[in-house]
Amino acid sequence: MKIKSKILIIAGSDSSGGAGIQADIKTATCLGSYAMTAITAVTVQNTNGVKSVVPIPANEIYNQIIYTTKDIKPDAIKIGMLHSTQVIKKVLNSLDTIKIKKIILDPVMVAKGGSKLINDQAIQYMKKKLLKKTFLVTPNLPEAEILAGVKISKIDDMIFAANKLVQLGAKNVLIKGGHLRSKNVVDIFLNKNEKKIFYNKRLYTKNTHGTGCTLSTAITSFLSCGKTIKKSCELGIKYVNSAIITNPNLGKGHGPVNHLNSIQLNKNFR
Repeated sequence: MKIKSKILIIAGSDSSGGAGIQADIKTATCLGSYAMTAITAVTVQNTNGVKSVVPIPANEIYNQIIYTTKDIKPDAIKIGMLHSTQVIKKVLNSLDTIKIKKIILDPVMVAKGGSKLINDQAIQYMKKKLLKKTFLVTPNLPEAEILAGVKISKIDDMIFAANKLVQLGAKNVLIKGGHLRSKNVVDIFLNKNEKKIFYNKRLYTKNTHGTGCTLSTAITSFLSCGKTIKKSCELGIKYVNSAIITNPNLGKGHGPVNHLNSIQLNKNFR
């Protein structure tokens, strides 16, 4: 496979390899993109949970972005967890400098247990400033509830919340419906001109660690290769579902998905 595009990933590191920068690099590589990174935090974790988080200073995050993109200009950018208002401001400064239009925001705000990962001030700054900079935002239901300020319990609520995010300045929205109680997983793509509802069979497994990171990076990879944003979302969802179905069942807790599901090895390497 030849490299089709270049993407920059701004996100945290996951020592267990299932989420964060590690999952992002695997996803981009398996889908034909060259992955560059700006690490926002270093975590100590495994499939049972997070032991500690060490934030990277905001200036160093800014320097990673600027110095890397001066040399290799990305076709698209994926943004994951930003842990403070100061970090969001520095990332915004860097985006103003490098002027890339295809920016995907995965607003990592809520842990699997339901606790917030960033404070209310940072969330408000993200809503006010960062949403307007993004080409697509990909919240799960708890994150969409926080950003849109509404309670979501059914599909109509998801559509209402997506429209609220468009009103706040997001050009495109993909709300992930995995938390909704239903037989099918419903994901909703929406912008000012169109709406698409993706229905997929719910997959019952504990091995879903990193699916949000994986999906947003898959979408970024497809978008960077020239696909439309709606098609990129469709293909990203298919990739993640395939990764869940073929998960390697690693670890004692919530294990990773199979990022290699898209790869067929050349016969020389078998």
